[in-house]
Amino acid sequence: MAIATYSLVALDCREPESLARFYADVLGGEVKQYNEDWYDLYAPGGHRISFQRAEGHQPPKWPQASADSQQLHLDFTVPDMDRAQEEVLALGATALDLDDQGGERGFRVFADPAGHPFCLCRE
Repeated sequence: MAIATYSLVALDCREPESLARFYADVLGGEVKQYNEDWYDLYAPGGHRISFQRAEGHQPPKWPQASADSQQLHLDFTVPDMDRAQEEVLALGATALDLDDQGGERGFRVFADPAGHPFCLCRE
C-alpha cells in the first residue's frame, strides 16, 4: 500500500510567474497564482507543476556531477521532435544537447528560461 499520493513538482526560480507561463506555453493548461512567490500550472491530464520564488536561485550546471549539478529534470514526449525543438527555443529555452545521433537517441536536452534542464523525447 502506498504511503503517499503524488501532488506536484516545484521548481525554484527568480521569476515564478514567467516560468509558469513558459511551461504553460509548452504543455498547455492554466496558470494560477497562489501568492506573489508561488504559481501553479495545472497541466492537461491532471498534472501540476509549481514555481516558487527563490531570489538567490542559481541554475544547475548541466551535465556536471558536482555540488551545483542537475537536481531534477522534466521529460516531455513529443510527436515531432524538430517542430517541438523550434517551438521551445522560440519560447526562450536554451539548447543544451541536441545530438540525438541521427534519431537513434530518442531525446534532446534543453534548459528552461530559469536554467532547469528538460528533455523533449520521441513518442
